This record gives sequence, structure tokens and C-alpha cells, in this order.
Amino acid sequence: MTILELQDLKTYYSTHKGDVKAVDDVRLKMEKGESLGLVGESGCGKTTLALAIMRLLPYNGRIAGGKILLNDVDIIGLDEKTFDKEYRWKKMSYVFQGAMNALNPVFKVGDQIAEAITIHEDVEKQDAVDRARELFSLVGIDPDRVTSYPHELSGGMKQRAMIAMALACNPEFIIADEPTTALDVIVQAQTLEVINELQKKLGLTTMIITHDLSVVAQTCSTCAIMYAGNMIEYADIDTIFSDPVHPYTKALIGAFPSIKEDRRELTSI
Repeated sequence: MTILELQDLKTYYSTHKGDVKAVDDVRLKMEKGESLGLVGESGCGKTTLALAIMRLLPYNGRIAGGKILLNDVDIIGLDEKTFDKEYRWKKMSYVFQGAMNALNPVFKVGDQIAEAITIHEDVEKQDAVDRARELFSLVGIDPDRVTSYPHELSGGMKQRAMIAMALACNPEFIIADEPTTALDVIVQAQTLEVINELQKKLGLTTMIITHDLSVVAQTCSTCAIMYAGNMIEYADIDTIFSDPVHPYTKALIGAFPSIKEDRRELTSI
């Protein structure tokens, strides 16, 4: 069953020098339960693609063409009120890049998650807080931490809190943008393990945005490579690593060191 389909998606940014084609004619299909790694260097269009899917582009960005089908519904054609109430966070959600700064520092973490629930569901505040406690437990945080402020949480706990917030309204599709950024290696591994466990337990379809191939190898079943706004290669994870086709994919893998291979000169991109 196809959850998400992109058909010739174009996303442009308006500048004083003209349009910048950040995403150009991207085609993609994601099946239910799939975990896709979206990989590419900085500036290739990964985050813009995700923001277009969530309809959260900045003021100078626009979807210039194509379709975004979620369960066969073209969400581009929906009015903002309908999309925000019925789709954003309820059917699809987003773990924003940079968990260290994503939470509001003057509100308790549990209240911020509860707010996301009360906006999209007809529930009382206390019921939403109780749900936040359940979500904290689900992602491996002490439920009593719902009364903590962001500065009282470690980097890994903040990232888990952001994952909990993304799960607040039980979406079936989640985008995680650089979920291991600014985390140390041990906490990175723990965060990826949480994502893996949640995907299997809840039957989620996930898109993991990263420039780190090790993240993709650990968490994803399929991989899409982006370069200069284009999706240049898409395959299952084993094929991408063992038999890449596009020269850029080969160079990207060649730039990644391996402890299992003989010493070699790394490729420069």
C-alpha cells in the first residue's frame, strides 16, 4: 500500500536574481512500513523536499509544480485550514532539525507536547498531559520529566522529546530531519535504536533525512540519493551500498570510511 507519492514535484525559492530550483521534478513512492533514508550533501534540497511535503516552506518558497499524494489525496490542493486540522501532525508529522533549539525554553516540555494534542484533538488539557507522559515512556524518558523545562534535559533527551511530540497525534508517516545532529556517538546510537523500535512497534512509515550514510545503514530499508535538487538514485539499502549506479552515489560511498575494509584513500566530492 502506497502511503506517500511525489509526482514531478518542483519547489522553488524566489530571490532577487530569479528562482532557485531547490527541488526539481522529484518522483518518489513510499510504501506502508517503509523506512527511507534521504541522503545528500548540504544544500542538495533534502530539507526543502521535506518542508514541501509538510507545507511548511518559508515565505519565499513555493511548490511550483507536481503532486504530493498522501493516501492518494493530493495535499497540495487542500486549503490550509483543512490540511492543518486533518493532516499535519495527525497523519504526518515532522521531527525538526536541531533538537537543542527546537523546544520553547520558557514552557515545560510536557505542556508543549500537550499543546500539539489539544490543537488537533478534542481532549482536555489533563488528558493531553497524561498522553505526553505515555509518549515519554514510549521513547525511553521518565514520565515525570513532563514537568521539566528544556534546559533541564540532556541533548539526547531533547531529541527523544521531539520524537515524542511527533508521535503526539498518532501519525502514520513521520519525517525526521537530521535526528542525530549535535549528539555524541553513543547518544546517536541510542536515538536511532529508539526510531527503529518505534517504527516496528507502531508500524510507522518514516523518512530519515541525513548526510551520514551510517545512519541510513542502521535505520533504513531503502535509500534515495539527492544531488542539486534532483533525486538521482533510489534503491533498497543493500543495493545502494553494494552496487551503486550513479557516479555521485559511488563518490558519496567512497568518501565514507569503513573499519571493515583495507586502508584506502577517501574520495573527495
